[in-house]
Amino acid sequence: MLHLRITAPTHLTDDVLAALDDPAVSSLSTIRGAAVRPRGDLVLADVAREAANDVIDRLRDLGVHHEGSLHVEPVRAWLSQTGFDAERRSPGSSADAVVWADVTQRSYEESELNWTYVSFMVLATLIAGVAIVLDSQILVIGAMVLGPEFGAVAALGVALVRRRYSLLAIAVRTLLAGFAVAIAATTAAALVGRALGWVTLADVTGHRPDTAFIYTPDKWSFIVAVIAAAAGVLSLTSARVGGLSGVFISVTTVPAAGNVALGLAFGAGDEIWGSSLQLLLNLSGMALAGWITLATQQVVWSRVSAHRARLVERLRRPRPSPRS
Repeated sequence: MLHLRITAPTHLTDDVLAALDDPAVSSLSTIRGAAVRPRGDLVLADVAREAANDVIDRLRDLGVHHEGSLHVEPVRAWLSQTGFDAERRSPGSSADAVVWADVTQRSYEESELNWTYVSFMVLATLIAGVAIVLDSQILVIGAMVLGPEFGAVAALGVALVRRRYSLLAIAVRTLLAGFAVAIAATTAAALVGRALGWVTLADVTGHRPDTAFIYTPDKWSFIVAVIAAAAGVLSLTSARVGGLSGVFISVTTVPAAGNVALGLAFGAGDEIWGSSLQLLLNLSGMALAGWITLATQQVVWSRVSAHRARLVERLRRPRPSPRS
């Protein structure tokens, strides 16, 4: 169940109420004159998650988001017979439903290039560099979990599926800038460690059985990236978020960036090439899987929306009066 809070200018309120006249809307309230900026009315509604896209699209067509505001909030727990009936009348499962307004908003937020994103990228790559020097799988996993890049990778698929090309440009810029700054910072740290004698060439190019996978990409690197990204996108778009941690510790992006940085610091060409290829394979596989998963979800839920429209039309069709 989702809760909609709509601030609408007075001249749009009746149209908003008409747009919310839907079997999937279980409760509807209007507080006339409650809005101060913009001056107008406050409309509150609960809608079944499975039908949220149809309702939100009608509100967007009215231009509510241009003249007022539309807030979409998940309802964690609710007790309502009318809400239960609304969900039962809406095809599909609430946990599977993709609310595109929510997915797009999160994609913009998680792919924004800001100080926090860059800081996490740098810190994660620094930990990855230490993990490589110590040949520690535990630190590699820590670096994977800390890296924030998956949100920007998922945003690439959202941008292509939803045709948000400004989002595509933002996500690409964030990925490129984030990895560039992180690699540069880790290279500088590695040079300091080299000068102090803390890190040697043997630490970078020597036998590292526990972290050798970082610079030796193969077909499995791509396959794992595809599977993990598909699971990650499903977690982001559905009501189930438990799969994200598995994504973070399955894909070798940040550790590969850390190994590139160490290779640059010591002039180890094989390390640079192998890790760069590993990074490229993982990012390509994740982007491809994200796009395919989102495109499939869009096709499926478009058909569900069409099926729901037919059901709504059937429900609203007047029944013939019984013959006397």
